[in-house]
Amino acid sequence: MGRFTGKVAVITGAARGIGAATARRFADEGARVVLLDLGGAEETAQAIGAAATSIDCDVTDQAAVDAAFAGLDRVDVLVNNAGITRDNLFFKLPKDDWDAVLAVNLTGVYHCCQAAQRHMVKQRHGKIVSLSSRSALGNRGQANYAAAKAGIQALTATLAIELGPFGINVNAVAPGYIATAMTAATAERIGMTAQEHQQTVAERTPLGRVGQPEEIAAVIAFLASDDASYVSGQTLYVNGGAR
Repeated sequence: MGRFTGKVAVITGAARGIGAATARRFADEGARVVLLDLGGAEETAQAIGAAATSIDCDVTDQAAVDAAFAGLDRVDVLVNNAGITRDNLFFKLPKDDWDAVLAVNLTGVYHCCQAAQRHMVKQRHGKIVSLSSRSALGNRGQANYAAAKAGIQALTATLAIELGPFGINVNAVAPGYIATAMTAATAERIGMTAQEHQQTVAERTPLGRVGQPEEIAAVIAFLASDDASYVSGQTLYVNGGAR
């Protein structure tokens, strides 16, 4: 029996990358997984099999999020992974790009947490894990993304205080460089191939390589499991030892 047998895990941004790897990990450990994304999640759900279902959902649309969660009989785990980048140096950063990143990466988490906690409070238990980033500490060309990911850490700490009395653990994971389509887009923005960019990052990372989505999924699964029953309000950096 897996750690999540009989439980329902909702993963946002689950069509690919860290989200898809997380959905696979939870399904492998016995969960029924619900994949939320704007396109592509159905294909990922089909690849996982009978334990997975997909819902086409824009996390910036509160009504759509509420409808998606209202259709579920229970929610044991919420993984807030949906995110976008609109990188630019601050003096060139358009207001629309600021708004878009904050809407998906931070306001979307607010929408999903509010919807999920309605189930969790009634159940008197639940696990929320949100994706922050090493960029929360500051990253050139990512003022919008860094602000949103720093906000995730503050939201996580606050929700842990407010939801803890209902048996709900709330934590965050802050990955470093993970080999995904998003980091490939960052490489393209600065005129490098994904492989060149990964090699550059690997050279300054103590473990000598970049991370893989499955490695972040493993940490998320730990925080969502009973193995982390007394862990709440924390942000765990997963970055190969980088400082």
